[in-house]
Amino acid sequence: MNHFKRSVAGQVLLLVSSLACAQNSLDNPDWVEEKEPPAPAFSVTKVLPLEMPNFVTVKVGIDPNTIYVGNDGIVRYVAVMTNSTGTSNAVYEGIRCLTGEVKTYARAGSSGTWSPVANPVWRDLLDNMGSQHPRMFARQAACSTRVTVSKPEIVKALHTATKP
Repeated sequence: MNHFKRSVAGQVLLLVSSLACAQNSLDNPDWVEEKEPPAPAFSVTKVLPLEMPNFVTVKVGIDPNTIYVGNDGIVRYVAVMTNSTGTSNAVYEGIRCLTGEVKTYARAGSSGTWSPVANPVWRDLLDNMGSQHPRMFARQAACSTRVTVSKPEIVKALHTATKP
């Protein structure tokens, strides 16, 4: 009987895992992005730092209180960039780990006031874009081999500087 229970439990776990993967799989023609929540309030002092390439002169961190993992598989967050004079700017973005893409929803200058991006579009994380932080965040915490991880796993990875 014990073997039977383990077998059934294993099959149920496999089924649930398969259904979860199907919701975000590349071959799911029914995938739709959730309406993104409004840009959240953020802190410039409570960010968890990202390790950035040596050529990047600004400090970049993620406010852990802004991280949201949607049912659509998108990790939304606020990244805060602080330059050598102490001036900070922020971006509200989403990463779709499965496809390796990032979308910027809003930007905030030193005043902290959000300005929504008029027509946000998905861009490849490997694009030669101005900022490297989305790729670094995906690699260091948000994604594990194209799979979205949970908010607690992301925060833990940022705290410990270990990949999820």
